[in-house]
Amino acid sequence: MTSDKDDARRISSSLLDPRVIDPRQELLRHDDLSEEELLQIIRVLTAIRTWREAEQKLSFESRSHMKLNDTDMKALRYIIASMNADVAVTAGALSEHLHISTASTTKLLDRLERAGHVERHAHPSDRRAVVISITEETHREVRRTMGVQHARRFEVARNLPPEEREVVIRFLNGLAETIAAPID
Repeated sequence: MTSDKDDARRISSSLLDPRVIDPRQELLRHDDLSEEELLQIIRVLTAIRTWREAEQKLSFESRSHMKLNDTDMKALRYIIASMNADVAVTAGALSEHLHISTASTTKLLDRLERAGHVERHAHPSDRRAVVISITEETHREVRRTMGVQHARRFEVARNLPPEEREVVIRFLNGLAETIAAPID
C-alpha cells in the first residue's frame, strides 16, 4: 500500500511520461517506441525541465538579490554588452531591444538610476540624447552572478564535440519552433 505522498511523488515525477499524460495516445503516439527509447525520451524531457528550473531559480535569486525584475536584468545585460562593444546605449536603443515603449523605458531607467544601477550622461555627439551606463558596483555584481553562470554554460558547450553541438543546436531550435507554431 502506498501513501498519498508516495503517490504524489510518483505522479510528479511522471508528468513527462506520455503513458501518464496521454495514455489513450490522443495527442502523441508512443506505442511504436521500445521501452528503452521511451525512457530515454522521458530522460531528455526531464533534463530540459531540470535545466529550466535551475535557470529560473538562478535568475530569480539574482534578481531578488539585486532587487530587480526580469526586464531590469535584461536591460542591465544589454547595457553591459553594449559597453563591452564600445556602443553607446541610448534610451531609444534600450527601448527597441526590450520591445517596450519609450515611456516604459523612462520609468525603467528612473527606477534603475534611483537604485544605483545605472547612470545617465550627455551623449558625446547628440545634444538631444542621453547615454546610459551601468555603475561599477552593479557591473561587478552582474558579472559575479550571471557572468560566472554564463561562463560555466559556455564551458559545457565547449566540451561537446562539434558534431554533438550541431545535434544540440538542431534539437533546441526544434523545441523553439514547437512554441512558435500556432495551435489549431
